[in-house]
Amino acid sequence: MPAKAHILVIDDDANTLASLARAFRLAGHEASVCDNAARAVELAKAERFDLILSDVVMPGRDGIALLEDLKNAGVDSTIVMMSGQASIEMAVKATRLGASDFLEKPISTEKLLLTVENALHLKRLETENRDLKRRLGRHHIVWASAAMREVMAQVEQVAASETRVCIRGETGTGKELIARTLHEKSARRGGPFVSLNCAAIPAELVETELFGHEKGSFTGAAGRHIGKFEQAHRGTLFLDEIGDMPISMQAKLLRVLEEGEMERIGGDKPITVDVRIVVATHRNLEEHVRLGTFREDLYHRVFVFPIVVPPLRERREDIRALAEHFVRQLSEQNNWKPKSFSPDAIAELERYPWPGNVRELRNVIERVLLLAAGDVVEAASVTRALPAPDQGTGGNFSRPAAFMTGGLGQRVEAFERETLLAELKRNHNHMTNTAKALGLERSHLYKKCQQLGIDLRAIRSET
Repeated sequence: MPAKAHILVIDDDANTLASLARAFRLAGHEASVCDNAARAVELAKAERFDLILSDVVMPGRDGIALLEDLKNAGVDSTIVMMSGQASIEMAVKATRLGASDFLEKPISTEKLLLTVENALHLKRLETENRDLKRRLGRHHIVWASAAMREVMAQVEQVAASETRVCIRGETGTGKELIARTLHEKSARRGGPFVSLNCAAIPAELVETELFGHEKGSFTGAAGRHIGKFEQAHRGTLFLDEIGDMPISMQAKLLRVLEEGEMERIGGDKPITVDVRIVVATHRNLEEHVRLGTFREDLYHRVFVFPIVVPPLRERREDIRALAEHFVRQLSEQNNWKPKSFSPDAIAELERYPWPGNVRELRNVIERVLLLAAGDVVEAASVTRALPAPDQGTGGNFSRPAAFMTGGLGQRVEAFERETLLAELKRNHNHMTNTAKALGLERSHLYKKCQQLGIDLRAIRSET
């Protein structure tokens, strides 16, 4: 059970609400109270509760009807029912509708707290089991190259410590998978792994996503929101694309890293958080420090142990293993018959430069499985699934000369710019289709174009 649970108590008797709320608060939990079913549903939809404790017999909609309403609304909180007029039939019905337990009033404080602890412990085990199955299926690092052997050795070296890690590499190379592996190999593996992509959300929402907010703290704050730091308590917080974090937020993040405390927006007291920070970026942070767009003091806080994930074009030995892994994964997910690759098909995959890295490879493999006829994928199916080669290259996939000059940061940005322009052209400047092809959020694509100096209005006016 978490050290501090957020509990909603529903009962039409004010004395019962007061006594139960007091018992929970004395035990170190946070309790909200409500005296009717309709209001309870609104609260449960607007705010996340670890457990909901409800009376059965209430005026208007009773607790059984409330239980149905909560399930229909998609509320997945653990629910315990209680009643002074309990019957076996009532308890069976509540259990069938999803209640984890049924208590008979009057309830002793000891029994109440033990029931809550057991219900939350069961919920946590179910969540951990589900997350484990999901991680085993989706978050598996596949590699065969010497370059990735070195990366995995570094992961083993630093995972068990509390050292802050900065994972560097191009978009789509699997930086989040490395972060998850660090978490799974650390002493925090029993805690949560929480991620936030700093480039995928509007700048004005970064603070509330990180730190949360209190109800009514700003227009539209209908309920309390628990931020990523609190969600990651006793676990790992992965900040992806930290180089895109607004400069105003960098100072607030630095303060949390230094003090181990934060405040929700609209809150009036500090909250202690025990979190290991792992960050990732495809940007040249040193260059951004020099330009003043990334704080030097924050850089030194997060850039303690760097791990560089090489692009797929520099570890072509991994392509076959990754392709076969994606075939198994996609076939299982879609109930497709698995296929194998001919040697020519593998050669075609290895010839392509993979500007979108592993993420692009997975998308291509999915297209291949849809296009290929028969049990063996031939080179022709791979060619159809790959983006068209550059005109004037004789059918070869080559990188423009702009990628071959300048520092690493300049080469990466030039490569990104050319890739975006080519994908926009291929999708006739349709932003949604382009974002989907690149595996980006639409808002992230707009922001990326702006960062790379791509004038979308000019492009559209040419077409």
